[in-house]
Amino acid sequence: MSDRQPRTRREALESEHPASDSGAGSTLTDEDQAAAKRAKAEFIGRTVAIFLMPLIFVGMMITSYLGTMHSPEANDMPIVVAGSSAKADDVTFAINGAEPDAFDIESTDDIYSAHEDVVDRDASAAIIVEGDTATIVTASGAGVQQASTVEQLVRPALEDDGMKVTTEDVAPLPDRDPTGMAAMFLMTAIVMAGYMPFSVLRSNSPELLKFKRIVPILAGWSAVIAGLVWTVACPILDVVDVKDTVAVLGIAWLGVFAISCVQLFITRLVGALGVIIGILFLMVLGMPSSNMAMPVYSMPKFFRFTHEFLPMPAIGESLRSVLYFDGNGVTGHLFVLALGAVAGLLLTKVYDHFYAKRNSHPVPLDVNVAAIHGGRRPDTKLMRYISLTLFPLAMVTMMITFMLGAMHSPTPKDMPVAVVESSVEQAEDTIKQLDEQMDGKFEFTALDDKGAARRLVENRDEVAALVLPSEKNPDFELLANQAGNNASYRVAVQVFEQVAQAQDSDLTVDNLQPLPDRDKNGVVVMYVAMGWILGGFMVIIVAANANPWTRPLKRMLPIIVAYAPFMSLVVATIAGPITGAVDGHFAELWGAGIIAIACISMFAMVFERLLGMFAIIPVIGTLMFAGVPSSNGALSQYMVPKFFATLHDYLPMAASVETIRSILYFDGDVVTEHLQVLGLWGLVSLALVFLIDGIKPPRTAHDFGNLHLEREREIAKEQRKQALALGMSPSHQDSGEEEADDEFSQGHDSHQTVQGSVVDEEPEDSGSPRRAPTAGDGLTHSREPEDERIPSTV
Repeated sequence: MSDRQPRTRREALESEHPASDSGAGSTLTDEDQAAAKRAKAEFIGRTVAIFLMPLIFVGMMITSYLGTMHSPEANDMPIVVAGSSAKADDVTFAINGAEPDAFDIESTDDIYSAHEDVVDRDASAAIIVEGDTATIVTASGAGVQQASTVEQLVRPALEDDGMKVTTEDVAPLPDRDPTGMAAMFLMTAIVMAGYMPFSVLRSNSPELLKFKRIVPILAGWSAVIAGLVWTVACPILDVVDVKDTVAVLGIAWLGVFAISCVQLFITRLVGALGVIIGILFLMVLGMPSSNMAMPVYSMPKFFRFTHEFLPMPAIGESLRSVLYFDGNGVTGHLFVLALGAVAGLLLTKVYDHFYAKRNSHPVPLDVNVAAIHGGRRPDTKLMRYISLTLFPLAMVTMMITFMLGAMHSPTPKDMPVAVVESSVEQAEDTIKQLDEQMDGKFEFTALDDKGAARRLVENRDEVAALVLPSEKNPDFELLANQAGNNASYRVAVQVFEQVAQAQDSDLTVDNLQPLPDRDKNGVVVMYVAMGWILGGFMVIIVAANANPWTRPLKRMLPIIVAYAPFMSLVVATIAGPITGAVDGHFAELWGAGIIAIACISMFAMVFERLLGMFAIIPVIGTLMFAGVPSSNGALSQYMVPKFFATLHDYLPMAASVETIRSILYFDGDVVTEHLQVLGLWGLVSLALVFLIDGIKPPRTAHDFGNLHLEREREIAKEQRKQALALGMSPSHQDSGEEEADDEFSQGHDSHQTVQGSVVDEEPEDSGSPRRAPTAGDGLTHSREPEDERIPSTV
């Protein structure tokens, strides 16, 4: 038989099921024809999966995030009004009149209990009315966004009612964590560590899923992750106080263990696809329910219900209680996690019990992933388990290090701002004074032309322009551009309001390009770009593992040509018609998305050639974990460490964000230059793929190594167990083993390869002869050479 790889799908199918030599010579038997039909159907299913899996994943994530976070509105947010009955009624009436649906107001005459409600997070804020003064009591530790939302909505209503307004923060955030991001990113890392191992565990090493094995493994894994997140957050980044060490370690351990136990049960029910269900409940529903990035009272009411029992909110609120409220309120959330862990384990045990009763001869599980690193499946379990551990460990490490390290303490640094005076010399004198006060927060440019300053701000070359008072205009004026970046806009307004107040003057803000109501926080560009990024690299990872026959460029490029328009259309449809986050610009977003997705696919293909499924680590690390902080999306590029700010001009995520922003808000003014960045990534990556393929042509079938030896051992173990149950003698057991070996060597072609997780393993028979497997063994136990057939991989 020829050693040549099958070049077409037809050749692959024919080599998988060769024609019978009997009778007419080339006539296929009915069995061969049926097998060919099954192989064809399987091939089609694997190709469809290349489109279907990214569609499900990207569709769930982007629809959830865009649909809930693009335009948050306060809805029945609980606040308490404390004071005399008449005053409290007047304030309640004023707030309800200004914001009729925003708040659920409760009145009390007990000022102390109103404070306690805020500390206990039973109320988002309290309004303490004393005479003509109203104090807005909030807790930044319960969420900066929540506190600012209350103040922005309540202050105007109180001032219009003739009251003097003051503020009080009963749980201020520490200087080491001024935005409260530590709890959110720690929560996200813990959740990832809980479900991510199951993404490959079921398909790579299903023997570990046996109950008696997996429980101690999950306990140990949880301890490793707890130590990792604490090490990064406390001694390295210093965002967690040493006094909270035990509490943080305990929450992290319990969080990972609880999620893993629930994910174990889901995996029992639906197999490897259980990770999709896990992501749905943990990330897609979990993040809007978490009350961390956005107040849960600004989300649809459904998420207030899921906030009470999903693990992500329980982990986030537990960490928030420990880090910002001295442990107040942590017990209930820990109970949710403990209950989840117990329920997951009990349900798994019950499932195993009834499965064993229904199946006296359990069906062994398939091994569907040859090797996570893309090469030959390791012959030793130790190497397989090491690679299995490195994958989620690296992802969690990068996430907690890059994201938390870059974004936990956003501080403006060298933010470009123009100062406009009647002459450049006068502007420079003012800049000297401002530099002494600002301590490097801004990089000022002196101008004497307000029109030139306006153009610089419109083109996003300057974040803002401060126009100093003159004879014609006695007030300070700030030219700003909210659509350019909302975080930069807020910082500039806040800082220069203080500058104006110090001069006993007012600040007039001229917002040259305000954000629309459908994108109040300016996050739409980030989530649309995430859709492009996720869609771009997922097609390569899924294709290589679902149908490795597609890996050569001549087969993969046509798939990308069809896939990129398809996935870009999906993202544009979610952003526009489905969620309403974008109004118009459909064709522009679709076209730019096609280019972005295709180029990102090329980039992912380089690492897939080199690392197999491990390609996810450098690809996600580059595109997401380094890309999000440097993107100038939700956070300004001038508010992250210099390393990430430098990456803004080079990374695909930043280019995607700026492309989308330009299309949505600036008539496509800089689309060309950012698409050039994406195109350069795509072309260079394509050239590298050509080079790599020229050195080592891509495999079109997975190499399962000596997996057949594992099959033989598992079959023999099952037969020994059955023999012992029937009371057979050891000689009969040995005879059964020989029969099993003979049956396998004569053409046993079942893909039921590794013992299922339901049946416990029996000890090895010390009397049976054993030898170490060798690479050569793989050549003597198949009906045709491995390189001429496409093995099952899903």
